[in-house]
Amino acid sequence: MIKSDDCRNFVIAGHAGCGKTTLCDLMLFKSKAVDRMGSVTAKTSVSDYTPEEQQREASLFASVMHCNWKNSRFFFIDTPGYGEFVGEMLSSMRAADSVLVMLDGTDGPQVGTARAWKFTKLRGVPRFAAINRLDKERADFDDVIEKMRKNHGKNVVLPLTYPVGTGDKFTRVIDVLHDTDIPAEIADKVAENKEMLMDAIAETNDSLMERYLNGEEIDIKEFDKGLLDAVLSCRIIPVFAISCAKDIGVTELMDYIERIFPNPLDKKQAPLANGEFYKVQDDGDAVGLIFKAVDDPFSGHMAFMKVISGSFKSDSDIHNISTNTKEHIGQLLLVNGKNTTPVAEVGPGTLCAIAKLKNTHIGNTLSSNVATPLIKGINYNTPVMSYAIKAAKSGDDDKLNNALHKIVECDPTLKLHRDEETHELLLSGMGDQHLNLAIKRIKELYKVDVETETPKIAYRETITGCGDAMYRHKKQTGGAGQFAEVHLRIAATQGGFEFVNEVVGGNIPKNFIPAVEKGVVEMLTNGPLVGCKVENVRVTVYDGKYHSVDSNEMAFKIASRMAFKEAMSKAHPIVLEPIMAVKIYIPAEYMGDISGDLNHKRGRILGMDAEEGVQVINAEVPQAELSKYATELRSMTQGRGSFSVEFARYEPLPANLAAELIKSYQATVKDEE
Repeated sequence: MIKSDDCRNFVIAGHAGCGKTTLCDLMLFKSKAVDRMGSVTAKTSVSDYTPEEQQREASLFASVMHCNWKNSRFFFIDTPGYGEFVGEMLSSMRAADSVLVMLDGTDGPQVGTARAWKFTKLRGVPRFAAINRLDKERADFDDVIEKMRKNHGKNVVLPLTYPVGTGDKFTRVIDVLHDTDIPAEIADKVAENKEMLMDAIAETNDSLMERYLNGEEIDIKEFDKGLLDAVLSCRIIPVFAISCAKDIGVTELMDYIERIFPNPLDKKQAPLANGEFYKVQDDGDAVGLIFKAVDDPFSGHMAFMKVISGSFKSDSDIHNISTNTKEHIGQLLLVNGKNTTPVAEVGPGTLCAIAKLKNTHIGNTLSSNVATPLIKGINYNTPVMSYAIKAAKSGDDDKLNNALHKIVECDPTLKLHRDEETHELLLSGMGDQHLNLAIKRIKELYKVDVETETPKIAYRETITGCGDAMYRHKKQTGGAGQFAEVHLRIAATQGGFEFVNEVVGGNIPKNFIPAVEKGVVEMLTNGPLVGCKVENVRVTVYDGKYHSVDSNEMAFKIASRMAFKEAMSKAHPIVLEPIMAVKIYIPAEYMGDISGDLNHKRGRILGMDAEEGVQVINAEVPQAELSKYATELRSMTQGRGSFSVEFARYEPLPANLAAELIKSYQATVKDEE
């Protein structure tokens, strides 16, 4: 079993196209974990192995890998940089002991970079950065460092390696702390960064700083211990200069991963669902968190686990604390992309896979002790886009439901629900690319053809005034007939729905009052304007008539429905539309275009802010204007923008739009009649 002291567990995150996957392939090759260097463009990457990723030449799923380097075992996860696949990054970060954020040496911090930093902060894990592509013509290491320092602080962003040369003259890197052979043209920069590093180390160890200032010789391990302490406290972000294309600086990066990236025991505790912490240790109960799942028609269900404490063994029974069930671990597997290696036992920090668990899901806690408290799960972003989905062929509904549940099981950022108001089955996700990928997999993996449509908007109806109406229902068919007369008064209220009985003198017997209310409630679910839910009305029944023989519950329900419809027509009815609170994350150069587009969408800009160097627009936009916003935003920002959305409230639909909607609905009703 791998010793926890020798385990390095980290996630590689960042903006799309910054070289994350190439770095992963390079580390596997340099460590001799693979015989041949993988390539994204040649479709031989260990990480991007799915047909969808090979077709797009981009990461769409988190890929787990491992390799040996010197005296350590690296477990690392390559995550997608596209915002629509953020769930893969969130799951991976929950399993990580640290995060390495990649940046492009030519473009610097971007939206995907800001997203990675944001979730790293929320997780409170140690963070590192690697500035890649310094061999490119426009690459500027110092410029990227300054941009990072504006976002995080001058004394936070500290290079550990520094590039020698720029562009095609970038030939090697300098170890800022330990190298002495430093070219004159960068000597001042290296000295300045070394001084800031020493200050950071001094804050963690006064004795070490005093010895350094007194000129005493200090062992490299003591420097590394001081750096690790600063990293663990999240006070600094060590930065590495690299070029994956030319394999420059990557060896130095891997050496530092081995020396100063934390091992599983360095943090000493893991967060629990109840807000407390669990002690991490080599021995004791085996405790693990499921952070990823893959469902394959051929190999079956595969669950990926981060071992938090203790050790798990193959061919052993285990408890799922989250579902209160027993599971059997057949074979533990170490993973490199799609390739697996059986292993007998795994300890803290290990990322492994387990096949064919029966009732285990993402976010579940596994333990050898049934009394183990729940480990804190994974929080995911709210979906921003939905498709109404149905089987293309009659009779395929069960197959579709089965496929949908398997897809959603492996991707918690996909949500499946039936809208109670529109009666549509909705598949919701982080954007059109995300949803289209899910639908493509349903068709190809589960052989189900589906049809998708833009979901209907759940409008609402209400009134702005008062209305009074009477309706008499009278029907004679030869025997006992039907008779009921109902007098209703309706008024606007802010308290939802109220029903008031003010009938006196027995004009409507008490046993028929519930039927009157039922008739009104039925009308509330299918309003007279556009067939949507009616809200915020007070309905008062104040008079009526009945017949001792012909009156019954059905007659009073019919009379109350018609009286309500007439009263509502007199009470100045209006249509309400859902308004969404939207946060849009974009580079500064797109502010004008996005603001103008929001105005065209009847949006209101509430404010602007900056977050991790990215501009954030806070706005409110009608839901009807956002059905294709993921596609539109990607087009306007060349794929560099993202957004989040959540329901805010209902507001009156503008009169001209309401008139069109009412006309369309009334025409549909007339055709059906």
